Amino acid sequence: MDRAQKEKVVEELGQIFESSGVVVVSRYEGLTVAEMQDLRAQMREAGGSVRVAKNRLAKIALEGKPCASIADYLSGMTVLAYSEDPVAAAKVIDAYAKGNDKLEILGGAMGENGLDVDGVKAVAKMPSREELIASIVGCIAAPASNIAGAIGAPASNIASVLSTIEEKAA
Repeated sequence: MDRAQKEKVVEELGQIFESSGVVVVSRYEGLTVAEMQDLRAQMREAGGSVRVAKNRLAKIALEGKPCASIADYLSGMTVLAYSEDPVAAAKVIDAYAKGNDKLEILGGAMGENGLDVDGVKAVAKMPSREELIASIVGCIAAPASNIAGAIGAPASNIASVLSTIEEKAA
């Protein structure tokens, strides 16, 4: 890799570190190519990405970035998982690490906040953006459906009373 390519990689990594809601660093020693492709596919499906980069170039790209604290985790065979959604990458990596002991979570960063292994796992347990939106919509829609039910209930009660009276009269 020549100097121009290295500069391009550093620039790309810098953009990743600035724009991502969460970055998770993991050790992937022993992972097969098929397993890594499976991880990439799961991450892509969740709206995130996986990037393997030279640790030295990643450390250069981290200088002055909000998530510079993850530089300590960059040693050995590391992989970066990131997503704009602050929860997606952590969820996928945590789930994948539970099913594959060759992937070891080292830590990460959420904005300026550094995360250790337990921090990444705690973020993974949080609801995703879509889940939060769905629960908010559910909370907003619930009173409306209750009102509609309350309005419709007396009419149905009156109809059942009338049909009962009609049956007794006949």
